[in-house]
Amino acid sequence: MKKIINHISRELNEDIALYNKYLNNSLESKVSLINKVLKYVIKFKGKQFRPLLCILSSKLAGKSNEMTFLSASTVEMLHVATLLHDDVVDESYLRRGWPTINKIWGNKLSILIGDYMFSKSLDNIASFNDFEHIKILSSISRRLSEGEILQIENAKTKNMSEDIYFKMISDKTASLISASCKLGYMSVLNDIKKNNLEKFGEYLGIAYQLKDDLFDVLGKLEETGKPAMLDLKRNMLTLPYIYVLNNVKNKNKILTKIKYFSKKDDFNNLKDLIYNNGGVEYTRKMIEEFSDKAFQELKVFNDSKYKSLLIDTIEFNRTRKS
Repeated sequence: MKKIINHISRELNEDIALYNKYLNNSLESKVSLINKVLKYVIKFKGKQFRPLLCILSSKLAGKSNEMTFLSASTVEMLHVATLLHDDVVDESYLRRGWPTINKIWGNKLSILIGDYMFSKSLDNIASFNDFEHIKILSSISRRLSEGEILQIENAKTKNMSEDIYFKMISDKTASLISASCKLGYMSVLNDIKKNNLEKFGEYLGIAYQLKDDLFDVLGKLEETGKPAMLDLKRNMLTLPYIYVLNNVKNKNKILTKIKYFSKKDDFNNLKDLIYNNGGVEYTRKMIEEFSDKAFQELKVFNDSKYKSLLIDTIEFNRTRKS
């Protein structure tokens, strides 16, 4: 629900302004084309979910500082860089309802801009001058690549297990959200509770991806900003499909139907097939389970406005429409 995220943004208005300053300064280039493309990217930057989590986590420990905004901007650069690369790999031409960089400027420039953002994030990582921060951020870079390749590897066989799928989305999606929370807290205070924020982000990140899985089955273009069934068109199985394929008696028959409906763009029959075989219900159940796990990790913190706002991010994911 946009009301929740807008409320959080208003509460962090001054901090977000400082974060945006750090992000813009980090990305500035002497090459005009780079600045032109990045201006377009930043214009449609979306919910800024990861920077918000980073700032909120810092406030559980005290007052946000330069390290907080450096952490938030670095994680966001890594996130956007992966999106630019993903859009090329997935042949996606819409994101948040707007044409992607590869649609406007072509695949080559989209990849190069993504590489530029990765390189600028490395500049930021070097400036941390702290081994633990560097280790966390280098681990993210590795996990992002491994998660993407694991998905491609298993897409070919249409035989992905739930365990492999959760490993994949943990690397691809949850790693960035988890790091945002942990780094935010560590930017102010480095104690054992950083591990609770790390787990909170991991569980919330998994729930976030599972919500996106539902959008791919149920969503509308005007709400999600991208076509429905896009993952299936790209030959990628998500949890609703994995559950159905792993829990029906005649897997080959169902798989044949999925392929047929997908080829014909018969979304209504595809939705009915996933609904009727429990895929949507199961995915919703798992969203609730991981959301509750995220909530449990916050119990070690004293009640405060910022703890309440972090709890609100769980509710935001439960109710969001895009």
